[in-house]
Amino acid sequence: MQSKSRSLRRDTKAASPAVSMVIITAATVVLVLVSSGYALQVLWRQQATAEFDAVQNSLSSFDDALRDIAWDRGGSRSVRFTTNYGNMRLIDSSKEFTISAIGLNDTFSYEFTTSAVKYQMPYGYGYNAGISGNESPYILGDEKTVVSRLTDSFGQALVEQNSDFTSITLNYRVRVSEEGPIKTLEPSKTTVNYVDIFVIRLKCVSSEIGAGDFDLVCKNIGLDTKSYGVYSIAAATGAHISVSDGTEPVGTEPDSINLADLSLNYGDNVVLNLIVADVRVST
Repeated sequence: MQSKSRSLRRDTKAASPAVSMVIITAATVVLVLVSSGYALQVLWRQQATAEFDAVQNSLSSFDDALRDIAWDRGGSRSVRFTTNYGNMRLIDSSKEFTISAIGLNDTFSYEFTTSAVKYQMPYGYGYNAGISGNESPYILGDEKTVVSRLTDSFGQALVEQNSDFTSITLNYRVRVSEEGPIKTLEPSKTTVNYVDIFVIRLKCVSSEIGAGDFDLVCKNIGLDTKSYGVYSIAAATGAHISVSDGTEPVGTEPDSINLADLSLNYGDNVVLNLIVADVRVST
């Protein structure tokens, strides 16, 4: 009987290391799988963030190219993009703009619709890749729909992000500037000031571009200039060119450029030159 007990104890002692090894091996495998999954998630996020940064740079280059050909009739340029974690979208009729002249002796209004270029990264891969803290959500321009200074970006590129997606949307706003100097019209001898209103109107077919390498092409397909007036500045103060877009909340005042900031005064005569560049965007 004692012999059997000793044998059982010996078998139990012999089995203990084997059981321990199985437990340790299983735990190690689980830890390796968990850490590998986490490392893979970290790698995906790093690669997605790098892609997001690269797309920002490519969009900035595309903005440069588009502005170069916008006023060059028939001009065309392309920029290379690479996407794997996100995709590029061309969105037809993305925004509606209304340009109005207030405080003149007659009314002026012009409406147009423009398209947009949008990059979107799904599933939150790029979350916190684009903006953080107090940074501006615009990588080009700002929230204004109209600008007057040459140092202000014509383009408007907005970064939006949440836990489900990160995106960049590029479109173009309106620029107003004084052409100068004052000119005299014949035979009336009327002196006039010319104010130029520049519009870049994007044209595209709504589509989604698959992952991989591709060229985004911008081509000028039309350049048109029309003159309106002669108007006289009828308001002693507050005469301005305003621009509103259809996405603004109801009750929001449109952005505007005061004609006084263009060195125009009460009683001055004004001719408005509307200069519209149609640019087709495609692959």
